[in-house]
Amino acid sequence: MASMQKRLQKELLALQNDPPPGMTLNEKSVQNSITQWIVDMEGAPGTLYEGEKFQLLFKFSSRYPFDSPQVMFTGENIPVHPHVYSNGHICLSILTEDWSPALSVQSVCLSIISMLSSCKEKMILVDATVTILLSEDSPTEKMSTLIIQSLNFNL
Repeated sequence: MASMQKRLQKELLALQNDPPPGMTLNEKSVQNSITQWIVDMEGAPGTLYEGEKFQLLFKFSSRYPFDSPQVMFTGENIPVHPHVYSNGHICLSILTEDWSPALSVQSVCLSIISMLSSCKEKMILVDATVTILLSEDSPTEKMSTLIIQSLNFNL
């Protein structure tokens, strides 16, 4: 257990002193336990998520770094993305079969930023009849085209 705590202390300091772009450790989250962190995240500039704010929950088992941390989006704003479930769970290979003890919290954060940044379009279900498709191919808006499709009117 001591090696896990030592490793987490080292990674905590690294995240505090040199966080990935758009990432900030929620200092209050680590006051009670070093095995559960909340990282505040901003959508990267120039992407479909620019200006959006998210929270990532990191949970570390006693086997960390040999086992990957559990990482999920939490809070009120879960990104709409093909690799993020509506409950916040993230489908990312380095969080499962491609995990290596050589990876770190910072590398996980960078992978999540990259995953969101590579998304070219996202769909938002407004209600049972309206879907909004956001795409980065818009010449008229900053980074997204707004296409409203209504099941009632077949637009």
